[in-house]
Amino acid sequence: MFKARALATSLVIASAVLPMVVPAQTPAAPAAQNVRVRGVIVHVDAKSLTVKDRSGEVVTMARPADMRVIEVLPVTVAAIKPNSFVGAGSMPQPDGTQRAVEVLVFPEAMRGTGEGFRPWDYMPNGTMTNATVSELSAAPATVPGGQKLVLKYKDGEKTVIVPRGTPIVTFKPGNDDQSALVVQGAKVVVTAQLKDGRPTASSLLVGRNGFTPPM
Repeated sequence: MFKARALATSLVIASAVLPMVVPAQTPAAPAAQNVRVRGVIVHVDAKSLTVKDRSGEVVTMARPADMRVIEVLPVTVAAIKPNSFVGAGSMPQPDGTQRAVEVLVFPEAMRGTGEGFRPWDYMPNGTMTNATVSELSAAPATVPGGQKLVLKYKDGEKTVIVPRGTPIVTFKPGNDDQSALVVQGAKVVVTAQLKDGRPTASSLLVGRNGFTPPM
């Protein structure tokens, strides 16, 4: 099935089901459901964005004037410090720890974004922990050169092992630099919603000069 149709169908189903689970005393309409598309921009103009996703399918979305653009750029592991607020995309391990496949060091202005522990749709069984680094130390000997993070969030904590070579990135606002960032060939993660029956990009994570956002 053409991916844009699948995207639209999944959003329609979600918007139809969610009102059934909203408490009766809540008058507000449910928020639009987000779907992420990861891939490379194959066409872009002032009104639309076409992305070839990881499966090879092509998705065309409306590009609204208020689409949020955030640059994803690599940093060194030294950017992870005690009290940093990070997002660790990971895989659960038999010993109860999480093994990171990427770590996002949030800018201070974004501290608290999405705080908590939840499933992550980047890979099967993936998890995401957005939390504060309460402890930072060397990883166990079985992960030479790595780091061990204890991440604390409101309702708990997780221990995350960061192997050497794990991508470490941060965010930078990109709306003022869209002409250089939102270009054909750029690697992106698009968050889209269904608006007026059409998939519409609401935000864009993008790497510069071919860099791939690892989330």
